[in-house]
Amino acid sequence: MTRRLLFLCSMLLLSSLLFSACGPRGAKVETLAGGTRGFADGQGITAQFDNPADVAAGPDGSIYVADSANHRIRKISAAGQVSTLAGSNNPGHQDGTGSAALLSSPTGIAENNSGVIVFADSVATDPHPMFVRLVSEEGKVTALAGSSSAGSQDGQGTQAFFRTPANVAIDKDGNVYVADTSNHRIRKVTPDGNVTTFAGSLGSDVVSGYNDGPAAEAQFKSPAGIAVDGSGNVYVADTGNHCIRLIANGQVTTLAGSPTPGKANGKGKAASFNFPNDVAVDSVGNVFVADSANHLIRKITPDGTVTTIAGAGQPGYTDGPAAQAQFRLPQGITVDSKGIIYVADTGNNCIRKITP
Repeated sequence: MTRRLLFLCSMLLLSSLLFSACGPRGAKVETLAGGTRGFADGQGITAQFDNPADVAAGPDGSIYVADSANHRIRKISAAGQVSTLAGSNNPGHQDGTGSAALLSSPTGIAENNSGVIVFADSVATDPHPMFVRLVSEEGKVTALAGSSSAGSQDGQGTQAFFRTPANVAIDKDGNVYVADTSNHRIRKVTPDGNVTTFAGSLGSDVVSGYNDGPAAEAQFKSPAGIAVDGSGNVYVADTGNHCIRLIANGQVTTLAGSPTPGKANGKGKAASFNFPNDVAVDSVGNVFVADSANHLIRKITPDGTVTTIAGAGQPGYTDGPAAQAQFRLPQGITVDSKGIIYVADTGNNCIRKITP
């Protein structure tokens, strides 16, 4: 009995060591594409990006990238081939197809049920007005809402104003939710381009703060990431408040984190983040966070429990077992229908893949 007990204890110790080395369920991190700053289409790591800001997963296994400093929307096929869907070296705001379209530092990206890509496109000069634009599968770019004037005005199409680069998410009905960063608000754009304020202070002044409660009274501070689940619940990376917020049934609550930065795991406000920049949600309600200044990828279960699923917590560039892998200022994150996580590893100019 003693010998058998010793054997079982040895196996448990070995399993524990393996879990510590490999991360949850043996998750591993690999580079899907990129790794060198520049611009080049091509296969896998031969392709180049420049400050990729966000990623979106298509139903066919394709990954779309908001390649911010290259002013382009890129596509990575299921086979790892990188191509340019729209944009060119010349920043601007011109509709068109492929390289005839002009983009300016696209930041957030999402795909709707019809295969149309929605992205947040900014003007590089202060005060950073923003457009919400569309890209078809053929690379045709059109405007949905926004203007070259910065502000917080709601309205139809070009009569609505945004301020500062932001992120976008799409619900099952085609509504677009915008993390309107420097307005400290969450906006909603209907499929026909009508913009309303979905959550955040409705006063005429731009107000930042931290307050849960009814959507019209809640306060955010530089929200940068956004996601929506199948039930229409909206998740926000409230970057300046170092926490993840939930908007459901007209109420804003804090799912995890608090206005004090850190990198502690735990439940609800006992956990901490450091400038979380983006969120993604899977089919069972788990929320994944690009915890940018911690150089980590975090997971929040529906009950608010936070764990670290990838990253060593120091900036760097290393593939391998999840707990040993290194990221550098990851800004964008998405999860596909198989539970595979894709990360815009912005500081490393590449797209990473986390496989359970």
